Amino acid sequence: MKKNKDFHAGCLIFRYSGQIVLKMKLTSLFFLMGVIQVLALNGYSQSTKLTIELRNVSVVEALQSIEDQSEFYFVYNKDAIDLERKVNLKAKNLQINELLDQIFEGTNVNYQINERHIILSTLQLSQNNRTILGKISDASGAPLPGVTVLIKGTTKGTVTDFDGNYSIAEVSSDEILVFSFVGMKKQEVPVGNQQTINLVMEEESIGIGEVVAIGYGTMKKSDLTGSITQVRPDKIADENPKTVQDILRGTPGLRVGMNTSAKGGGPMQIRGQRSVYTDGGHNDPLLILDGMIFYGELSEINPDDISQIDVLKDASAAAVYGAKAANGVIIITTKKGKKGKPVVNLTTNIGLTQKSEYRERFGPDAYLQHRQDWYTKNTYGVNDETGAYEAYQSGVYANQPGFFMRPDQLPANVSIDDWKAYTTNEAGESDRSIWAKRLGFQANALENLLAGKVVDWEDLAYRTGFNQDYNASISGAGERANYYFSMGYLKNQGAVKSDEYEAIRANLKMDAKVNDWFEIGANVNFQDRTDGSIGIDEDYFMRNSPYADYTDEMGNPIQYPLSSEYSQRGYNYDFQKQYLELEKGYTVLNSILKAKVSLPFNISYTFNASPRYQFFYDRYFMSADLPGSDPKSRGANREQAKRFDWSLNNTINWDYTFADKHHMVVTLVQEAEERQYWQDRIEARNILPSDALGFHNTKNGSKENSTYSSYDSHQTADALLGRLFYSYDSRYMITTSIRRDGYSAFGSSNPYATFPSVALAWSFTNEDFFPWGNIMNTGKLRVSYGENGNRSLSDPYVALANLYEGAGKMQGYINSAGELELMRYLMANRLANPNLQWEKTASWNLGLDFGFLENRITGSVEYYDMSTHDMIMNQRLPEFTGFPNITTNLGQVDNKGVELSLSSVNIDNDQLRWTTSFGFSYNKNEIKHLYYEDEDILDADGNVIGTKEMDDKSNGWFIGQPISTIWNYRVTGIWQADEVDEAMEYGQVPGDPKVANNYTADDVVNEDGSVTPVYNDNDKEFLGQTAPPFHWSLRNEFVLWRDLSISFNIYSYMGHKSLSGNYLNNDDDGGRMAYALANVHAKNYWTPDNPTNEYGRIEAKGPTGAEGAQWLHDRSFIRLENISMGYTLPKRWTSRFDLDRVKVYSSVRNVAVWAKDWEYGDPETGGLATRLYTLGLNLTF
Repeated sequence: MKKNKDFHAGCLIFRYSGQIVLKMKLTSLFFLMGVIQVLALNGYSQSTKLTIELRNVSVVEALQSIEDQSEFYFVYNKDAIDLERKVNLKAKNLQINELLDQIFEGTNVNYQINERHIILSTLQLSQNNRTILGKISDASGAPLPGVTVLIKGTTKGTVTDFDGNYSIAEVSSDEILVFSFVGMKKQEVPVGNQQTINLVMEEESIGIGEVVAIGYGTMKKSDLTGSITQVRPDKIADENPKTVQDILRGTPGLRVGMNTSAKGGGPMQIRGQRSVYTDGGHNDPLLILDGMIFYGELSEINPDDISQIDVLKDASAAAVYGAKAANGVIIITTKKGKKGKPVVNLTTNIGLTQKSEYRERFGPDAYLQHRQDWYTKNTYGVNDETGAYEAYQSGVYANQPGFFMRPDQLPANVSIDDWKAYTTNEAGESDRSIWAKRLGFQANALENLLAGKVVDWEDLAYRTGFNQDYNASISGAGERANYYFSMGYLKNQGAVKSDEYEAIRANLKMDAKVNDWFEIGANVNFQDRTDGSIGIDEDYFMRNSPYADYTDEMGNPIQYPLSSEYSQRGYNYDFQKQYLELEKGYTVLNSILKAKVSLPFNISYTFNASPRYQFFYDRYFMSADLPGSDPKSRGANREQAKRFDWSLNNTINWDYTFADKHHMVVTLVQEAEERQYWQDRIEARNILPSDALGFHNTKNGSKENSTYSSYDSHQTADALLGRLFYSYDSRYMITTSIRRDGYSAFGSSNPYATFPSVALAWSFTNEDFFPWGNIMNTGKLRVSYGENGNRSLSDPYVALANLYEGAGKMQGYINSAGELELMRYLMANRLANPNLQWEKTASWNLGLDFGFLENRITGSVEYYDMSTHDMIMNQRLPEFTGFPNITTNLGQVDNKGVELSLSSVNIDNDQLRWTTSFGFSYNKNEIKHLYYEDEDILDADGNVIGTKEMDDKSNGWFIGQPISTIWNYRVTGIWQADEVDEAMEYGQVPGDPKVANNYTADDVVNEDGSVTPVYNDNDKEFLGQTAPPFHWSLRNEFVLWRDLSISFNIYSYMGHKSLSGNYLNNDDDGGRMAYALANVHAKNYWTPDNPTNEYGRIEAKGPTGAEGAQWLHDRSFIRLENISMGYTLPKRWTSRFDLDRVKVYSSVRNVAVWAKDWEYGDPETGGLATRLYTLGLNLTF
């Protein structure tokens, strides 16, 4: 109900003091009460029930809210009541007196209800200094000992006792008490007329996204000085992400690849490729799980167990991890129990996987047309009469027009009798049989063609896979402990029939507060997974002719699709797999153990240890019973490997606030780790007397045909870290750190390196002078600089010389009997480098965080400039050294870029909540230096006109270009039928590609004055890059009636290109077209009747020197990655079954993809892509 807001001002604002004024107040008050009694309507206050929920509002706002939804009026003296005091109000169908009890609890405010009119008054208290008493507790009501209570602006204060009680003397009514406690929100309470101030302190909650993990600790978002992006899986739960990568896909600055296998996942890269060295995951980000280094695969982490993921992108944010953080850091925090009753959560997901984008093969009719054109290609030539370039003008079929054509499609000038007469045919043989034989058909393939019998090999290679994912968890917390336990079972089938993945996962996380100063905790993660199946060679399998055979008369798969008349008989996976057996998988136990001691002065000591055990097995068997196999090359492989890693750290943390506005956090860390790996492998061949036991019996393998091998490795590392965070008045912040790292894999001269960082932040919207606070409520500038190291190597002994037993390397000597003895000897194949050191990345970052309209619009803008130097590279050595290369530190690669993230709440009411999030990133990658070796620059006449640093053409690395640059010939089109003479100058014919001849100084001038183009490196161009420089993502979510949610995700990679030779149509590799009736990928191709300018003729070739010139394609694409919908059943339905929450949801992943210029399968994978349909049910009770 809307009321006149001036009513209170007219009745209750008293500006004078003294006896006269006091009498006027009392007279007015009694008069007003009389009027109220006259105007009252009986029973309103008793019959009216109110429902209000307010949080952290002033008293006057609470009163106004009551007036707005009722007919109540409040009468009070604004000078006698603290109207700005903050209160929380939660009421459902309560009477007005119950509401007022909540608002004025613990104060000296009295109220008198006269139907619609309520008079507020206070007891007269002395304004002189007095003693304030109170009790402090947490949300559960438990007393909080050790809470600091200070008078704001002074050092005067006290600390609560064991029962949470405190007493502070000589406090005046105009002062403010400040309550602070580690892990709790700091709260300020004006004293006013209160004599007793009881307070319930609220926890600082990670669970609501206010805190991010920063490495060896957490920090409020408002205090961040580095570039960190937080991703919360609960925001996309309806999408049913099956891997961690699915959660992160679309994050600005993070490139997540796509893995279309049943396992899923994909590689990740933060802010571009930083090094030319790619072995050993050298450009992968560091993974942290619950504060400790995670050495495993992301598939070991159940997405259902993840609470939040923080992506540390700039050097200052990642510098605390020093030697491992040059490529950024991904910190995964798992869920933990919450206070209250135990919560049981059950989730069931079932779904289907189908192929979506893939390279199709020719269907039966198109296959026959392609074979016809394949044979006809050798007959093209110029018609002497018409001058046209057409078929049957050259070669042995020049005088046999239509020789390979279908008999029902002959040209008008060729009769069927003349066509038959080209060959000697069997008596009564059909026209179709004659034609099929001319196309290479015979035996079973000919019979099938004539009978119209076809096999769809694509349908046999692909399937609709069935996926299952079941998860259950129980969690809770009490006064002294919290726990979270989950188990999950996952079984996925990929779109390829042999692709399967199965895993059992369990996670136990417990924390206990033993007493007021000692806490312990453990997080144990277990996984047992089957990580492989007998793979199908898709290309070889689908290459079979559609007119070959798949099964025999009994329906059993046959070994060879083509009969013995063919020299290449094809491949049948379903027959071969009957003689194969495979068991492959991992068992992993990853644990984190921790203990924390709380010391005086807000100092804490934490010990963390993380042992990880991994067992790997790979057992493969191919039976000698496989028809046509040689027992000496058949047998069993058994490989087993064990890995044991551990890391530990000791952390001292001092979190201190002084003079109210100064906040400081000091962190000191000592860290150590060790990694050990053991591998044994046996390959047993010619197992006698029988191989019926497969890989369970390898001891009987023939010594002459079997091999045994083993490999062990050992790595150690240690580090020291110091970090200081300081904040003044939540306006000015600085974080600085320095870390010293050592690693055993580097040279003996340089095992250690130091990595510093500093970051500054200014929260300018917290300044008093900021003029647009009503519009922009969040604004923070950040700048940072830091250095990180990279130690990811494929070989932990790369700095050492390596001895190996050279194959066939024998050395002889004369024994005592004068006979020649031969023995295999060891040789060094790698030169040691004791000076090998850390690869380092220095990075600048400038960022702006912003929020408008009460954070309805939030986001950040980032600019970064990174330089990686002392890259780990293999440098070529002169031949006289006896070594091909040495691993050393050379070169420099720079990455610069911008990132934008934007979130908005577009509509928010009871019927609809619409939110949007958008991300954009751009990265420019450039090689600045390689080997620091110069070479001469020559002009067209061979004269030296300067020098430049030498490129590495063999690896495709060029100074001033991206690592992924494309340097090759440029194809400009296809020679057409009317360009026969021009094509001949390049040694080509119509249908061949035109290749730009940019450098003509080295072309050959012939005696007749004609020019023969010469193609070499001088003609090559920089055509683009394979790594996408642009990335953007868009997500929209709609919540209707607070129960139904609908969302969709779009992401895109743009600006990258790719070379492909598919347009050349060179498909007769190894004679498979002629001798195996191979079916090839369906694509367009040039013929005189189909004069396309984008596809070559069948078996086209480029000019001499550039025969394999490839076509440049734009790989940019936009993908509708996910559409999901979820519905939460109303509480009134679920409560009948004691269920707190029931939600059903469905999603489609990889809905559609749009690519302008790529047609060879999926533009992101380059081949197969899959579409996933999922239906899920979530129960919470």
